[in-house]
Amino acid sequence: MKGLILAGGLATRLRPLTWVTNKHLLPIYNKPMIYYPLQSLVNAGIKEILISTSPDHAGQFANLLKGGDQFGVKLYYSVQENPKGGIAHAIGLAEEFAKGDQIAVILGDNIFSYNLKPIVEKFKKQDKGAMIFGIKMPGMESKHYGVIEIDSVGKIISIVEKPENPKSNIAQTGIYIYDKRVFDFIRKQKPSARGELEVTDLNNFYLKEGTLECGLLDWWIDAGTSHDELLHANNLVAEKVRLGQL
Repeated sequence: MKGLILAGGLATRLRPLTWVTNKHLLPIYNKPMIYYPLQSLVNAGIKEILISTSPDHAGQFANLLKGGDQFGVKLYYSVQENPKGGIAHAIGLAEEFAKGDQIAVILGDNIFSYNLKPIVEKFKKQDKGAMIFGIKMPGMESKHYGVIEIDSVGKIISIVEKPENPKSNIAQTGIYIYDKRVFDFIRKQKPSARGELEVTDLNNFYLKEGTLECGLLDWWIDAGTSHDELLHANNLVAEKVRLGQL
């Protein structure tokens, strides 16, 4: 299985912090933000990881992370020319890197401590399927994300992108595992109303055929959505590190 970290985008909501640097290089407590998703893939046993970013920042990532020796992996870099193409579009650019293998994808501003290794090992033995990860949110907060509806035994019933009236409090996080058919499904996608290839639409291909699974995280933070979330991420990670939980 290969790994993919999506670290592009314009991060307009974090300006002026992001006028001269990529948001995924901003500090979260004692490390650059990108270290956290990277370490999650390393801990899962994935040895080859592609970091996809914007044209202006690829060199910055290479200067920081180099070839990946310090993490015990091989790192590769790619450029997403169109930062507004959507998550599924960015995943599609990794087809040549994947070379027919399965792929684990993490958004570069997602921080969590969930151990992905058992899931990765399980998926290596499967011919097809995909896995998404959700987090329970208070009140109606899930409506700001893709909303995952599951039944009493954990089977996914539906996934809807940013619904006004969410059917559950489970938000879809930016962590995904896909079989080698993912690129075929992406080619079948059409842009959404906002002009993007939505990852929720991609995941619904697997849901319709009954091969999509969902795992629930105990904690997770999307550190790159606002200045408040960036501050919250720093404070939360500092606490987790002090407690030995990260």
